[in-house]
Amino acid sequence: MRLAIDHTTHYVFSEPVSHGLQRLRLKPKCSSGQRVLEWNMHFDGAHMQVEYDDANHNHVTLISFDQGVSEVTIRCEGIVDTNDEAGIIGKHAGFMPMWQFLEPTELTKAGGRVRSLVSALAQDGNSLALLHSLSALVRARIEYASGHTDAATPAEAAIAAGRGVCQDHAHVFIAAARALGIPARYVSGYLMMNDRVDQDAGHAWAEAHVEGLGWVGFDVSNGISPDCRYVRVATGRDYRDAAPITGIRYGARDETMHVRLAVEQQRVEQ
Repeated sequence: MRLAIDHTTHYVFSEPVSHGLQRLRLKPKCSSGQRVLEWNMHFDGAHMQVEYDDANHNHVTLISFDQGVSEVTIRCEGIVDTNDEAGIIGKHAGFMPMWQFLEPTELTKAGGRVRSLVSALAQDGNSLALLHSLSALVRARIEYASGHTDAATPAEAAIAAGRGVCQDHAHVFIAAARALGIPARYVSGYLMMNDRVDQDAGHAWAEAHVEGLGWVGFDVSNGISPDCRYVRVATGRDYRDAAPITGIRYGARDETMHVRLAVEQQRVEQ
């Protein structure tokens, strides 16, 4: 499938910004099941400083704000070819050692609620079946609903709330998988919706490392493994490693952010 992506993030600051830096993880990976044909980034009120690949093999673009700006716009547009690999990514890539994906983070620490979730699973030695059961259980325990959690909500708090979004589903799945001794990581990316082109935000899911298969994706929110509608952008131990945009700024007390995202299929000429 050929997917066209147009993603714009627009910031408006309450006062002119004297200094600002942002780390962007917005360019999709070239990996199993996907190939980036074209990707362009445009900045208004900012300019690129450097590009590099981080320890998780994510492409990172560092930008700085123009001094005194009150608005900044970041626009990405590109075309990605995808194949349905049943969620299987395969062998590990990047410089992050595998043991790091077994370690808890602030957002994926397994407390009593995660351990209770794990204890409800029937373990028969089949890791892949176990992970699919875990995905279904997390989805059943945490209703998909926005407005109850945010980017700083840890897995334990999401379970307690009983409501959350794709980010929370991924963090709970990762925490539980690690508690089972299975390496797991967070994925940020794009998903082509079947019922609409325009979206309010990107998507997130999880991957677990399965013996004999390598990394395998689990979209808990939708109850499936990623198919050709998905585009992987960044991976990491949790949201903080794979966040599309992180940064700092000085000189403005408040900001508003507006996101416009369109993901649609393109016709491929034969």
